[in-house]
Amino acid sequence: MITRRTTLVVPKRVHEGLKAHLLPGDGLEAAALLLCARVGQRRQKLIVREVVLVPHEVCAHRAPDALSWPGTYVEQAIDRAEPEQLSILAAHSHPGGLFAFSEQDDASDRILMPALFHGTGQDAGSVIMMPDGRMRGRVYDAKGVQRTIDLVMCPGDDIELWWPDGANHGKPPVAFTSGMSHWLRRLSVCVIGVSGTGSIAAEQLARLGCGEIILIDFDKVEVRNLNRILNSTTSDAEGEAVKVEMFAKAIRRYRTDCEVIPVAQSIATRDAVLAASEADFLFSCVDTTEGRHIADRLSAFFAAPLFDVGVAIPTRATAEGRAIADVCGRIDYVQPGGATLEDRGVYSPASLEAEYLARVAPAVHRQRIAEGYLRGMAEQAPAVITLNMRAAAACVMEFIARAFPFRHSPNRDYARTTFMLAGGEEEYASEDTFQANGKLPVGVGLKEPLLGLPALALPRTRS
Repeated sequence: MITRRTTLVVPKRVHEGLKAHLLPGDGLEAAALLLCARVGQRRQKLIVREVVLVPHEVCAHRAPDALSWPGTYVEQAIDRAEPEQLSILAAHSHPGGLFAFSEQDDASDRILMPALFHGTGQDAGSVIMMPDGRMRGRVYDAKGVQRTIDLVMCPGDDIELWWPDGANHGKPPVAFTSGMSHWLRRLSVCVIGVSGTGSIAAEQLARLGCGEIILIDFDKVEVRNLNRILNSTTSDAEGEAVKVEMFAKAIRRYRTDCEVIPVAQSIATRDAVLAASEADFLFSCVDTTEGRHIADRLSAFFAAPLFDVGVAIPTRATAEGRAIADVCGRIDYVQPGGATLEDRGVYSPASLEAEYLARVAPAVHRQRIAEGYLRGMAEQAPAVITLNMRAAAACVMEFIARAFPFRHSPNRDYARTTFMLAGGEEEYASEDTFQANGKLPVGVGLKEPLLGLPALALPRTRS
């Protein structure tokens, strides 16, 4: 069960630029202002969308433990933040490595925070950065009541998590230990699609110890998919149980300390998108182009690391009929600001359009669903749980490798993993293999229309 109230997300590219400015190597403090989108109803997530740097040369005083700078940069930040209702966090460095707010910081906040709140009408806060890049922060409301930022997350090739108690001095516990499970209990994951690969991924995430699991799927359990959805029973199929409700009950039977949130809707609905936006990590286990398109946008707009898994069994024609050509799986890790699934060719505008056309032609759509696993062969109940297990395990393992690094080579080398079981091959593609086109804005948050899609816009109220 997650008790934290506030999270700050700083995408790696933003963090790198911020660190270069705040810690230029001269041992003196420096300052910047972070403009943040706000997300979440059950708890607040602040996502750094833009940074206003305070030039070193304009500061009236810079010392190893003190700093003063002109208010014109506060005015500049307010002018940018106020129209879009962004929150402003004042950031400065602690070159000496003090992982705590000093009395001088407290005194500065008493002056600056009311001005930031008055200028934007939103909660404001302050953040400190250590020489190793760790960050710690706090937020103030309209009455000046302070609350700690419970987690600062910096998603990049590695996913860095910084807790205010300085746990492990910013270093994650060793992977696969009880220490890892303890950290996972503080985190929220969202599994989009709770069927073949999704039910397996969700089961693993629950048993690993994740504190909150958001399950999104509109579909019901059927007899034909009992052979590949974990925890499903014949009574679930006969009673047309909703997949996410069935799976939530199963997790609750062995995890009393996990909050499970079932969302029985398509990910292409506003409510589902809002639910997914509150998670720290996204797992895309869908079999549709539209689902991956939405997952791509969720990852960018809410700066959430995305793990996407897909499987396929292409077939070929032979004199005797059809035969297996290969048995394949693919896992992609998408970091905020990096190459998206579209950039990597997982889907395209053309494939999105083709899927839409198939959906409005039911007969064609049914045929494509039937061929979802074994391409070229219609199979209503494919026996693919072993393939799904292999792929889903690789997907969750990728998550562990990013948050609790254990590889001998850099995680950047594993932006994509593909395996081809017919030939016993496994290949990896580096983040540098793909070209990020920057088409999707990072950290936009809840700006309307939601995800930049008119179909998800807030419904208009009649006057």
